[in-house]
Amino acid sequence: MKRAFFFLVIFIIGIIFLFSPFYTVLSFEETRTNNPQRFYINVSKENNFNIRYTHSIHLTDVLETYEITDSNQIRLRSMEYEDVAIGMPAHAEEGQTVSYENGKYKLQFSNETLDSFTLYVGDINQELAVIYNGQTYDLKKSLERGSAFLFEIKNISLIDKLRGVVMVNEGER
Repeated sequence: MKRAFFFLVIFIIGIIFLFSPFYTVLSFEETRTNNPQRFYINVSKENNFNIRYTHSIHLTDVLETYEITDSNQIRLRSMEYEDVAIGMPAHAEEGQTVSYENGKYKLQFSNETLDSFTLYVGDINQELAVIYNGQTYDLKKSLERGSAFLFEIKNISLIDKLRGVVMVNEGER
């Protein structure tokens, strides 16, 4: 009887461990498909990350800086870019400041947060990467080109983590 109770307790603890959302991740979930793939970057104690890409029209680098809030929202911090042509802001809106230094524009946000956003992975040979905790994750190598992904910070269970794909950084390839 004691043995059965012991195994029941171990079983319940195992179920809790498998299905409780203990792991915080940067999540990329494929949209516009019936069987979406999910990709993850494990989050540690570092709260800041960047998305770096080459603008597809004027072919200059853009560096977006974000912060993970305590409630797993995405706080926009800044955007650095070299050209204010197509698609890049030339002036600040309410709650923003823009400056120009050393040939680069820097748009800073005062306190804008998002729950998620859609990231489109273009089918062009230009850079698209996440930089987190000193590591660079090449999204063009991990995510399918020509697809859209819902990007969010979320807590997932071990089961969810095993169902998705954990991305490796460029140094681990």
